[in-house]
Amino acid sequence: MDFADKIYKKDDSIVSRKIADEFILVPIRQNVGDLESIYTLNETAARIWELIDGETKVREIRERIVEEFEVTPEEAEKDLIEHLRQLKGIKAIVEG
Repeated sequence: MDFADKIYKKDDSIVSRKIADEFILVPIRQNVGDLESIYTLNETAARIWELIDGETKVREIRERIVEEFEVTPEEAEKDLIEHLRQLKGIKAIVEG
């Protein structure tokens, strides 16, 4: 499967909250927030997080980033791949 056709969903073990202008992610382990591992998302990463819904393909997320942030498709894809890699690395998302 082409990377652009992949679909990701948020892992149930992550709680996200928007506080002021920032999104934070908190892993929940055995019903307790892992306060040692709180992640703050920048504006682009926060928008990617919002767009990950278990139904939207990576290519559609890339297109939205291009529209909303006025970047080239190549820049959007590079950032998207990096953010998805990081989110997968902290087990915040899984392939849907």
